[in-house]
Amino acid sequence: MHLNKRTLIYLIILLCFVPAVYSENQSQYPLVNNNKIRNIILLIGDGMGAIQSSATRIRYFGPDGRLEFEKMPVIGLMNTHAADKLVTDSAASGTAMACGIKTNCKEIGMTPDNHSALSILEACRDIGMFTGIVVTSRITHATPAAFSTHVVSRKEEEEIAKQLVESGINVLFGGGKDYFLPSDTSGSKRDDNLDLIKTAEENGYQFIEDDTSLDTVDSKYILGLFQMKELTTFAPEPSLETLTRYAINFLNKGEKGFFLMVEGSQIDWECHDNKKEAMFRQVLLFNDAVKAALEFAVQDGNTLVIVTADHETGGMIIKDGELDGSKINISWASGDHSNAPIPVYSFGPGAIKFTGMYDNTELAKKMAESLGIQDFPKIIQ
Repeated sequence: MHLNKRTLIYLIILLCFVPAVYSENQSQYPLVNNNKIRNIILLIGDGMGAIQSSATRIRYFGPDGRLEFEKMPVIGLMNTHAADKLVTDSAASGTAMACGIKTNCKEIGMTPDNHSALSILEACRDIGMFTGIVVTSRITHATPAAFSTHVVSRKEEEEIAKQLVESGINVLFGGGKDYFLPSDTSGSKRDDNLDLIKTAEENGYQFIEDDTSLDTVDSKYILGLFQMKELTTFAPEPSLETLTRYAINFLNKGEKGFFLMVEGSQIDWECHDNKKEAMFRQVLLFNDAVKAALEFAVQDGNTLVIVTADHETGGMIIKDGELDGSKINISWASGDHSNAPIPVYSFGPGAIKFTGMYDNTELAKKMAESLGIQDFPKIIQ
């Protein structure tokens, strides 16, 4: 078909204003015009370095396949050292990503001299955005705690639970019911008689324990604790993807947008144990949650999606394997964290801001800048 010059120019102009649409046949999500950013979805694969994701891709899709986050058009690299150690833990790295400050290992939402630092999630909450946390660990674990609470040690999970039910975060999904029950209840890990589920309900939270209860929610605040400890990540428990999809749809009701942090917590744990196949499965479950976020973002057009990790775990390398993805030979340097730089994948308006090489504290600063949040990082009392 022949197009005259005027028609061709018209079509080019028209295409510039058509929202990017993802097709299953495309190998990569497209760059998006710089629309106003209304929402941010940050997905963290705990312990997931570049080799963990590469090995999982090869295992399930072959060397030429792609995980969902590997289809995202913008990639950067992030350094992860803590204020006191070259190799970080999840508390210090979580605090850096959440609050934009370096702190010591084991500290949550605090500076090295023990002043509380505002997290990007709390900053979003304070300007009227809806906020949420979805994890497969205990909700009181290091990464979710870094975005929502302030304690000197990550071991203070009783205090973290107490702060969570007073946080005003709209969606809290994970495990760890044992830290919310009074000490005289079977399975409780509290040393006091505080019933934090009752406190949460008094603060406006609707408490649920299974995904069948999601349809009954009629509150602005949900506390979903689906296991006494961490999630099993097996049915009939709701999957990370299911919880992510629900959280997105729920938070999208907010008039001023939302901030959601999703963590595939147990990638790290399988890497600590050097369990190759279990690690593959956890990365794949995390990838399903990423897909849910990207599907929403593509349709919405005003949502920035960021996928990264807090650190690498295990010093993992691929030594050998077949091109069809079978017989992958993995070698582990340790059962602990490493200092390897971490990829940062981005999609949506403002994604280009996250390219390049930078410190993990820059992640929070870049998110705040993307949303027009002033006075960040910020020390609070």
